[in-house]
Amino acid sequence: MREPVFTGACPAIVTPFDQSGAIHYDRFAQLIDEQIAAGVDAICVVGTTGECSTLSLREHISAVNFCVKYVNHRVKVIAGAGSNDTSAAVYLSQHAEDSGADALLHVTPYYNKCSQEGLIRHYEYIADRTELPIILYNVPSRTGVSFTADTYRTLSQNPKINGVKEASGNLSLITHTRYLCGDDFYIWSGNDDQVVPMMSLGAKGVISVVANIAPQLMVNMTHLCLDGCFEEASKLQITYMDLIDALFLEVNPIPVKAALGLMGRDVGGLRLPLCEISASNLEKLRAAMERSGLLDASKNSVAS
Repeated sequence: MREPVFTGACPAIVTPFDQSGAIHYDRFAQLIDEQIAAGVDAICVVGTTGECSTLSLREHISAVNFCVKYVNHRVKVIAGAGSNDTSAAVYLSQHAEDSGADALLHVTPYYNKCSQEGLIRHYEYIADRTELPIILYNVPSRTGVSFTADTYRTLSQNPKINGVKEASGNLSLITHTRYLCGDDFYIWSGNDDQVVPMMSLGAKGVISVVANIAPQLMVNMTHLCLDGCFEEASKLQITYMDLIDALFLEVNPIPVKAALGLMGRDVGGLRLPLCEISASNLEKLRAAMERSGLLDASKNSVAS
């Protein structure tokens, strides 16, 4: 049987920018250290939350190289390498492999909206050209296309394809996938509001936006599930729904970058066409962070 790339909590880490808009590598290192100190099990670099869509190829490759070298085997590093151009996805995959990354995250080709046969050919073509395990990424709200359980079954037969980050929100799809694909095609939640429900169906953890600001929360939630303590994990899921919802008031990663700023971690702005959070949503986000204990309302600062 294949082993899962990781079990537990993995932040889809933001890419910090300096005042000129370039990648801020010193701040990047600080973010990585904070995540590892909190006990995360892996780090996903230059995924959607890392603004991969507006990084140049050179920046993308450089960010992966930096993350792999700085992490230095302390946890697993999963490199985003997805594209709607299969040849570009191969190019990014091979560079990530050369960097020493542990695995690849490949989103479904966006905008093209290929058929299920096209998805199968896309992923098999990539798998034939890298030695790294591949985590598929299903997020139809962004890409316009979703895997079916039958397509998962076909792709699960490829030993290079380790599993899927599921962000469709479709629990029936997850159940059917578990039924068709067996125990060694692994599933990770791609939705922070569905971690416990998905892990109760056999998911191995989460690739998380929320972990950027509350890594210990996501570590605790996932490890409780892995230990079979679903009642206690469910209490965490329910208690922090207000915070989770606030982090998706606008398209990711707009709110999470704003949240990090409120916590005193200046990660810079966003690259167009993304722009700063609206004033009204910023106040809603601040209030949710105060209610969750991440900010001290009396001091308007991070709670100790």
